[in-house]
Amino acid sequence: MMDLSEMRRKFLQNLDEGSTRVDIHGYIQALSETLDSISPRSQTEQRRMSVAKQHIKEIKRHTRKLQEKVAILEERVTLLEEDNH
Repeated sequence: MMDLSEMRRKFLQNLDEGSTRVDIHGYIQALSETLDSISPRSQTEQRRMSVAKQHIKEIKRHTRKLQEKVAILEERVTLLEEDNH
């Protein structure tokens, strides 16, 4: 089992890899990888990990929907700005 300081270090390392600008997808990915690296020692921990992984899937789904809505709203703002000029 990994200790908390090691988990924290790996989590932060995952955030820093690739680019200095991390978006929500990077945070979700790093969190998912951190969860995958943890080995549950009991049935209770295994269930908690399963629930946490399901929550991450839901967060990804909601994030994708929110980003689609933001893109639509940005497009509408652009059209409104063009109409005003």
